Amino acid sequence: MDAGILFSLILVGGVIYALTRMVRIVPQGEEWVVERLGKYNTTLLPGLHLLIPFVDIVAYKIITKELIQQTREQEVITKDNAVVIISAVVFYRVTDPSKASYSISDFESAVGNMTTTTLRAVIGGMTLNESLSQRDQIKADVAMKIRDSLSGWGLTLGNLEVQDIRPSQNLQEAMERQAAADRQREATIMIADGEKKAAIAKAEGQKEAAVLEAQGRLEASKLDAQAKAELADGDRKAMIIVSQGLAGGETAPHYLLAQRYIDSVQNLSKSGNAKVVFMPADWQQSLAGAVGSLGYLGTALGEKK
Repeated sequence: MDAGILFSLILVGGVIYALTRMVRIVPQGEEWVVERLGKYNTTLLPGLHLLIPFVDIVAYKIITKELIQQTREQEVITKDNAVVIISAVVFYRVTDPSKASYSISDFESAVGNMTTTTLRAVIGGMTLNESLSQRDQIKADVAMKIRDSLSGWGLTLGNLEVQDIRPSQNLQEAMERQAAADRQREATIMIADGEKKAAIAKAEGQKEAAVLEAQGRLEASKLDAQAKAELADGDRKAMIIVSQGLAGGETAPHYLLAQRYIDSVQNLSKSGNAKVVFMPADWQQSLAGAVGSLGYLGTALGEKK
């Protein structure tokens, strides 16, 4: 091959290579850090850019979209010496590519390690119950502590979420046993309390029933005594009337006595236990002597018939 042609081909190839090194297109979502002669020169934003071939080089291609860093699960000891397992997810964005490139060697690994150590420090200042129930507080404390460090690396913290936090396996088993014992104890207390209330209610019911029964007996006794008193008073008044009538020679008392006598004899004859009734032979004379006259008896007998 002719030397001239070879030189021409080399020259054309060099020009094409120089053009490819000079004309650079940065895609959306990225920013490129350019060094000139080994020193930071500029940051290329998305779009078309011209560089000096062999003088300017693209040292770092930084993704400016939001990045996700998930921390590994780790065992952390709480303030009351309990072991919990925790993990988190960090959302952040590169806002200063030059700082992210030159202030730290690997910002992704730095974010993960910073989050892990901060989580350990925050959980270490809490009790077990606090760490399990105050997830929002943990998130806020960790975010506040790592935000300044990320800012120094050219990063901006978007959000931090506690992905998982739970007791260790041994602690979970111990907590389950304790919870079962607590439930059994509460059930025993509730049963004992129910039996106590039932006994108290039964005793109160018996007491009220006894009081009501005593009051009933008292009222019955009062009514019986009142009835007896009224009956006695009625008999007393009747006897007074009869005595007054006998003394005055009235026929009504004699008639009343004869009628009472006849009623008594009839009731006696109607009794189921009395099959034979014995009457004295001189019962008419006796009754007449009692009431004073057979005429009155005859009148009473006539009305009964």
